[in-house]
Amino acid sequence: MTVLLHKSRMVLADRLADAGLWALAAIHLFIALSVLVVLATLSPAHAQEPAACGGDNLLTKFEKDDPAGFAKLRAEADAVPNGKGIFWKIEKDGKPASWLLGTMHVTDPRVLAMPEAARTAYADAATIVVESDEIADEKKAGAAIMARPDLTMFTDGKSITDFLDKQDAEKLAEGLKGRGLSLAAVGRMKPWMIASFVALPACEIARKTAGAAFLDQQLAKNALAEGKTLKGLETLIEQISALDSLPVEPQVQGLVQTLELGDTLTDVIETMSQLYLAGDTGMIMPMMRASAPETDEDAKAYADFEQRIIIDRNHTMAERAAPILANGNVFIAVGALHLAGPEGIVELLRKQGFTVTAVN
Repeated sequence: MTVLLHKSRMVLADRLADAGLWALAAIHLFIALSVLVVLATLSPAHAQEPAACGGDNLLTKFEKDDPAGFAKLRAEADAVPNGKGIFWKIEKDGKPASWLLGTMHVTDPRVLAMPEAARTAYADAATIVVESDEIADEKKAGAAIMARPDLTMFTDGKSITDFLDKQDAEKLAEGLKGRGLSLAAVGRMKPWMIASFVALPACEIARKTAGAAFLDQQLAKNALAEGKTLKGLETLIEQISALDSLPVEPQVQGLVQTLELGDTLTDVIETMSQLYLAGDTGMIMPMMRASAPETDEDAKAYADFEQRIIIDRNHTMAERAAPILANGNVFIAVGALHLAGPEGIVELLRKQGFTVTAVN
């Protein structure tokens, strides 16, 4: 398979199972994993929290195996506007400062700890804003999702197996089995929703089904418990509608390729986690592009995905955040990949007259 930058990026592409990475990254960093509020009804709970997921940083190996290729990737990442840092200060018109935290929607204790400055800002803020405030109540969130079965399920009599050959169907069945699920139980689900189950290592699923909250959800629950005002920038239906709007074929391709990651899945998660913890969010998108095939069809699918799942939602969230920020003393937490880039939330807030600066 041909990949971008050919030989210089072949090592990285081989390790990331090509285009499957963009689907995986979407589940982990872009979307609030809202569908996991209903996962407990489909997967057995675990009595004890498992050990850390482990895994190796794939970029470390890439840098060692192909220094020139890594240098090009590093240069591309360094050129991403606002690609350094996950915590930002927001100011305007002399009002009390507000804050913006990029999150990773996982239960990893390293992520849940948050930077010290972010913990202080959260404690002092009067208003907490997350992507969707519905995630604070699992039952209501589950009801909202189930109220629109057309977004999560095939309602025309089809099933996921209608889009898979025998070999890929067997891969899916085996991948689901390893996560305590059966193909029969999820066969009518849309590919993106099935991906929310298979694009997570077993340790992460175990923590979630045992009741552990991901960072955004924990912040939302704490806000209500502490008497703070909680607001959302999107509804769950808007979030899953964005996923459902993607063409089915690329969804299926991404699902199968994610399954093909096998044991490398923990390495992918660890790579992204380390980039996040280092505040190196500008590296994630170039890494995804470097691992994707360069065919016109794949390029179109990737661009469509980036536009609908990232850019369009950035504009929506920035526009809705502005009036909430008007009086200051607000703490916003959204997926880290919504922050960077020329159409990231940081830049979009600046265009609305806010001064946004990184907090080291």
